[in-house]
Amino acid sequence: MSLHPENWFFKFHQRNLHRPPDRNMSSTALGRRLVACLLNVSEARRKDVVESVARAALLNSQGVKQEDTTVLNIFNDHDYNRSVITIVASIDSIREAVLSACQKACSLIDMNDHLGVHPCLGAVDLVPIYPLGEDVGVEMCAQEAQAVAQELTERVPGSSVFLFGWADSPLRRGLAVRRKEMGWFRKNPDLEAIRPDVGPEPQRRFGLTGVGAGPYVMNCNVTIDTRDVALGRSVAAAIRGSTPGGLPGVQVLALPHEGAVEIACNVESMEGPPPSHLMDEPWPCFSVDGRPYCHAPAALIAARVAELAGSQGVGVRGVALVGFTPHECRDLAELALSRGMGEFWKQQGRIRM
Repeated sequence: MSLHPENWFFKFHQRNLHRPPDRNMSSTALGRRLVACLLNVSEARRKDVVESVARAALLNSQGVKQEDTTVLNIFNDHDYNRSVITIVASIDSIREAVLSACQKACSLIDMNDHLGVHPCLGAVDLVPIYPLGEDVGVEMCAQEAQAVAQELTERVPGSSVFLFGWADSPLRRGLAVRRKEMGWFRKNPDLEAIRPDVGPEPQRRFGLTGVGAGPYVMNCNVTIDTRDVALGRSVAAAIRGSTPGGLPGVQVLALPHEGAVEIACNVESMEGPPPSHLMDEPWPCFSVDGRPYCHAPAALIAARVAELAGSQGVGVRGVALVGFTPHECRDLAELALSRGMGEFWKQQGRIRM
């Protein structure tokens, strides 16, 4: 994602790549029932469209503001033509918030017109739902994800969905596996060959949407100072979690980006303690349903990329986190909701800098 210095997240997280593990989550009545959706839409070049999608998440089907919903952040990337909208709501309101945003996105984004270097299949490309509060488990998020998938295809005729993670019952296939099955990684996927889990054969207008649930997933992107995508792919392969000696939970692509190559990582949370041989950097940890989870820290990912790229004479331009740790996400959501700030993304710099 974008590494422009004015990007607030780049500046904040650049200072905090080596911070200690997050403190325990605070507990408020609403906080205990919070969930997050990091909604990925295939548009970034029309700011008004993306903000319209974000604002739609704050309204119910009757157009009335939802008091227990906030949009914490909008992360745009021009080259990718992709935005990530962080929606947080109570488990009771997340379905309507997500559906409202998806409906608006489908009305404004036409995949026939989409151009961008990031792989994608749908106008709404990804709808992951994650638990944040102690009273919400992954199973509850999976049920909401399944309901979102069904209702989306009813509200937007012609839309289609594949399920992943805990929402893909009973197999619980991961996002990378499902994307491969659907042809998401191909430059020109054959929509007619795709068999969605919910809805009709995908139409070019809306494409195909992935909807799922699971423990929180971080996004960490490291830009290396080269235009050689093949070199970037070798670095990506080396840190991928499925590679022997790779970083657990890390799913990664190497993509051309702003005259360089970005090592774009999804960082999945793992149940249990961090691997003992990778404890040079503290691992952020949290709990879901009383079970401990942790994820590889950004500092470790950045250091590994720098080491691998450096061995081939290539430096690192910068590191960016897209969004928050689970603790940050919940804490900011509680702050936003306590102040009635649905459009928190407009205020975040003043509050946190």
